[in-house]
Amino acid sequence: MSRAGAGGAAPLQSEPMGVVQAILWAAGRDLREAIRSPGELGLVLVFFLLVASLFPLTINPEKPLLQAIGPGVIWVAALLASLMGLPRLFAQDMADGTLEQLVIAPAPLGALISGKVLAHWLATGLPLVVVSPLIALQYSLDQAAMLALVMGLLLGTPILAWIGAITSALTLTSRAANALLALLVLPLAVPVLIFGASAVHAQSAGLGLGAHLSILGAGLIVSCVLGPLLAALAVRIAVE
Repeated sequence: MSRAGAGGAAPLQSEPMGVVQAILWAAGRDLREAIRSPGELGLVLVFFLLVASLFPLTINPEKPLLQAIGPGVIWVAALLASLMGLPRLFAQDMADGTLEQLVIAPAPLGALISGKVLAHWLATGLPLVVVSPLIALQYSLDQAAMLALVMGLLLGTPILAWIGAITSALTLTSRAANALLALLVLPLAVPVLIFGASAVHAQSAGLGLGAHLSILGAGLIVSCVLGPLLAALAVRIAVE
């Protein structure tokens, strides 16, 4: 057994690990690290709640207007909140040498990164999905629209996590990593926001949300297939 990095990270196994084992190991490690820093996780959630809650206070509180802008505002707030947690996805591991150990570990690098992205979503994305119905109430969304919002966020926030992971790995060695990260993520996330918000509007209009959720589901499948490959390639380039 060897210890990954100088910061007391969980030990990497010296024997080869399979894909599922590597995902679970990396996810467990990062979740334990996240639990040790609850303030950072709480900051993401508070930011989401504040941004999404300020809009109803600054516009005409008419129900049709709130219902029209609510889904888009909530999705934008979720995107901005997810950006706050991205810099710590790889930067800390890069600084203490853990990332180099992950690259040379006897485990698929793509699986290890998948575990890190899973932990990132569980720590930052899933809480946003859980509290989104509370925000939806402020925009007078009915139960069907609220359900469409939650289902869209469940499918869309993991896509945002993968987009963020790939761009975070690409900007690891950049001096202006945070600014460059935002510039890369925002345009790539636009389709996710469009289909996510449109699902709520379609459900409210009685048109059904199946088409929009199907597109988000397809995007999630593509992200889970290509995301580990692209992120692993970017990490290898950054380490080397």
